[in-house]
Amino acid sequence: MKRYELSNTLGDGTYGSVIRGLHKETNEIVAIKKMKKKFYSWRECIKLREVRSLKKLSHPNIIKLKEVIRQNNELFFVFEFMDKNMYELLKEKQLQTPSGFRPKTIRNIMYQCFQALAYMHKQGYFHRDIKPENILVKQKKKQSRK
Repeated sequence: MKRYELSNTLGDGTYGSVIRGLHKETNEIVAIKKMKKKFYSWRECIKLREVRSLKKLSHPNIIKLKEVIRQNNELFFVFEFMDKNMYELLKEKQLQTPSGFRPKTIRNIMYQCFQALAYMHKQGYFHRDIKPENILVKQKKKQSRK
């Protein structure tokens, strides 16, 4: 964990909390999930379903697990950083436009979710907790016109 500078908490769940981090050498922003349970051996960590599945799954629409760190009997998952989750995006969109997302946008979101699920199922995994809070999004940076 020495490689990361931790800042604000992004969320808190049943099994852990997610903290925004910055890799000190590369300046890459990451999301670090700190597990609530204590882990007393690496063997215990490697047996976790989340570790086994995320290490195996590599798909553009599935969050990337960059590394797993066990320090002082605490377990940390370092993930690529995503801007927000679908629930936050939906709330934000409803404030801007009462009608919500355009049909084309909805189709695109659903297509990406189904692509990820099809890949997971092909690999022998099943997602048991699909909800807006677990669908993460990275927003496009707006291009300036010159």
